[in-house]
Amino acid sequence: MTVALSPLSPDEGRALLAHARAAIIARLEMLPPPALADPAPRLLVPQAAFVTLRLADRMRGCIGSLATLRPLAETVAGCAAAAATQDPRFPPLQRREMSGISIEISALDPPFPVRDLSEIVLGRHGLVVTGGARRGLLLPQVAGQEGWDLRAFLEA
Repeated sequence: MTVALSPLSPDEGRALLAHARAAIIARLEMLPPPALADPAPRLLVPQAAFVTLRLADRMRGCIGSLATLRPLAETVAGCAAAAATQDPRFPPLQRREMSGISIEISALDPPFPVRDLSEIVLGRHGLVVTGGARRGLLLPQVAGQEGWDLRAFLEA
């Protein structure tokens, strides 16, 4: 199966980035999650998303959801807070690290099956691989970040 990036407008992207940062700070300070003031209509539509945190160009956390049960703004806030504190690959983020954290938000369309490999567009489509109860996802931007062609993307 594959997922496609769902582009955000510059204003939507800025609003979500600020919201994600506020959600992380709230979690680190053990405060309730923040509400997004005056959200654009698009941010209130249920949508899947992943949030990737980087510190000094190295991944520091990445959590997401392929479910479309909550509005995009809520999904992003929850994933951002979880990426900072619950990604099992990393220790919880420390408040002092926040000044160096960069946040990448991937708003995703629902997964769909691929019938032919020619349907996959690198940089636009990611891959969802399922085996038993386990599932993994390569975000659409990973192929470009790693310099992969389609074959390398599929092998990864």
